[in-house]
Amino acid sequence: MKTHLRLLFMVMLLLGAYTTQAQTAAINGKITSSGSPVPFASVGLTGTTKGATSEETGIYYIGQLAAGTYTVRVSAMGYEPASMTVTVEDGQTATADLQLSAVAARVNEVVVTGTLKEVTRLESPVPVELYTPAFFKKNPTPSLFDALQNVNGVRPQLNCNVCNTGDIHINGLEGPYTMILIDGMPIVSGLSSVYGLSGIPNAMVERIEIVKGPASSLYGSEAVGGLINVITKKPANAPLFYADVFATSWQEYNADLAFKLNAGQKASVLTGVNYFNYNTPIDNNGDRFTDVTLQDRISVFQKWNFQRKENRLFSVAGRYFYEDRWGGDTRWNKSFRGGDSIYGESIYTNRWELIGNYQLPVKEKMLLMFSLNEHNQNSYYGDVPYFADQKIAFSQLTWDKKINRHDLLLGAALRYTYYDDNTPATASPDSLNPLNQPDKTWLPGVFVQDEIELSQQHKLLLGMRYDYNSRHGNIFTPRLAYKWAPNENNILRLNAGTGFRVVNLFTEEHAALTGSRTVEVKEELNPEKSYNVNLNYIKKVVTSNGAFLGFDATAWYTYFNNRIIADYDTDPNKIIYDNLKGHAVTKGLTLNMDMEFLSGLKVLAGGTYMDVYTKEVGEGGTLVKQRQILTERWTGTWAVSYKIKPLNLGLDYTGNLYGPMRLPLLGELDPRPEYSPWWSIQNIQLTWGNRSGGLEIYGGIKNLLNFTPAANSIARSRDPFDREVLFNENGQAVPSPGNPYALTFDPAYVYAPNQGIRGFLGVRIKIK
Repeated sequence: MKTHLRLLFMVMLLLGAYTTQAQTAAINGKITSSGSPVPFASVGLTGTTKGATSEETGIYYIGQLAAGTYTVRVSAMGYEPASMTVTVEDGQTATADLQLSAVAARVNEVVVTGTLKEVTRLESPVPVELYTPAFFKKNPTPSLFDALQNVNGVRPQLNCNVCNTGDIHINGLEGPYTMILIDGMPIVSGLSSVYGLSGIPNAMVERIEIVKGPASSLYGSEAVGGLINVITKKPANAPLFYADVFATSWQEYNADLAFKLNAGQKASVLTGVNYFNYNTPIDNNGDRFTDVTLQDRISVFQKWNFQRKENRLFSVAGRYFYEDRWGGDTRWNKSFRGGDSIYGESIYTNRWELIGNYQLPVKEKMLLMFSLNEHNQNSYYGDVPYFADQKIAFSQLTWDKKINRHDLLLGAALRYTYYDDNTPATASPDSLNPLNQPDKTWLPGVFVQDEIELSQQHKLLLGMRYDYNSRHGNIFTPRLAYKWAPNENNILRLNAGTGFRVVNLFTEEHAALTGSRTVEVKEELNPEKSYNVNLNYIKKVVTSNGAFLGFDATAWYTYFNNRIIADYDTDPNKIIYDNLKGHAVTKGLTLNMDMEFLSGLKVLAGGTYMDVYTKEVGEGGTLVKQRQILTERWTGTWAVSYKIKPLNLGLDYTGNLYGPMRLPLLGELDPRPEYSPWWSIQNIQLTWGNRSGGLEIYGGIKNLLNFTPAANSIARSRDPFDREVLFNENGQAVPSPGNPYALTFDPAYVYAPNQGIRGFLGVRIKIK
């Protein structure tokens, strides 16, 4: 790790050594409403990719511009959008101050994820949810994985009580169905989906866009349940320096740092660093295992923007991630790694990423996107080793063309995935040649999308993607979206499409590596295919006294063929994988409410009902319905904020509520409940902000109710190597005096974090 860090910081120092102050055109100004500053407003230059977000003082800055005339457009939650035209000369900074009227909705913010184009949420035929750093500051967390716990319909799910790795569920579908993007690049997938949202410096995040439902016609495999696109800041729009540091009463320490430099006259660079450390074993539930995994993590992210003629886009970014985490017996230390005397799960992760966007120097609007990443994992689960290496290369070329009422997007993509490990997943079938056979997959594809403006109120989007998988052959994914907006206060959207997913069990199913269960694959697994339809309705209301009320409701239905299910029930000693002999369904309703009052009170609340189940052919040919494991039916989230302006003091109360979910039992004798209870995590925070000085101090309490799951969530934690378990001739655990319930060691009975109530205190510093 030290060698990697030295190389990284040497490169950063060399880059900074020849940094000089750029002398280019720029636009700045202040966004206000009734004399008060408007923070976090979206500021863009019409017809370009340039933009910014206003500071808490309402001030914004857009640099690295060519001389010319620009239209500055501003939108913000709770205000009507405004625009003005300004002319700027080379080497000078023009001023454009704008006044907003307090009545508009957040649907005017710009999004790109739904259609691969920058459009406002009002205009997009695909429903996209947008979350800014201001939302996540209401409940500060050390990673984006934890931050998503307050997004309605999105749940970070822990998959192991020992090492605390997890994934992101969207509308009841597990993590492998969720695609994670950074600046539109699908770089977090497969093996890295477990760790991809940890270590992205929060200081680098401009906004997060979430699309729920299949997006395979644009993004390909893995975008079946939905996708999360992390949009990072443009260097020209970021502050000179930003720091966010906090600690908790559990002795967790997190630091986010970001700083920008100008490299010559035509380049700017933004560097972000995240460091997290937790090194205090705590066992409050008395099971002799750590309640929370110990972690030592660092991530360095650097993004370069280059100024080109006609403001064409060119940016390159890279990230390096290293993590050392372990959980298990509180007596464990690294001398026991890989041994069978004291149980511990130890994971070393090394990961690097390179992404870029380059607009071709042609008259037409053509954009080349590329990414390359490698993920290396060295881990032991007790005495079971797991060593894996995954490399993914991706490139995509798009052509954006408008012809009369048709807004066309044509694209070609190529993805190459290399995966190798020490498990049967890549073992040679030839027993005489035991060498590994790494999995190498080519996935070329082409897609076309046509957004047709039928009238000012009606839009129709048609899309089709064709991919050729080197193992599974031809894959087609069509898409249709329709938007009807009779006025700006009412929007109705209908989306339908298909999705596909190629499965690699050992990169996705953590339970295949931990505990005493063995993995059994029934047959050669076929790709999953889904058919989805969802109906979305947005309603916004502005009251006579200026208050804003927004409602966003969605109903969805997804039907799966060839669904691959991890069967924990047939044999408690195995995880059995097979294509479902039948079908699977996920359906439900979700409602988000957004309320903002001129008094300073803001309320965001949401609720979701889901019915996720399988129907499999049973005895006699009848279909047997079974509820999906580890999936709740009811969930709710909220964030209540109030600003005491004379004191510069803010109050945030956030939380979530989850209904019962079916849990994996270890046989009929297992005494633990089959369903989890209703549970809730609630938090409160006070923030004092000296806006003019760029200083914020915040603190509060997490998990106010001190909720933790039952102490027996880890089965037989005192015998993790099953030395005292008796097995019959079929390998089944049988009752014995020391094990009357015929249990084996298993940490998969997990539905909530073990971390109880704790305080936190932090500070943010910003230098413009």
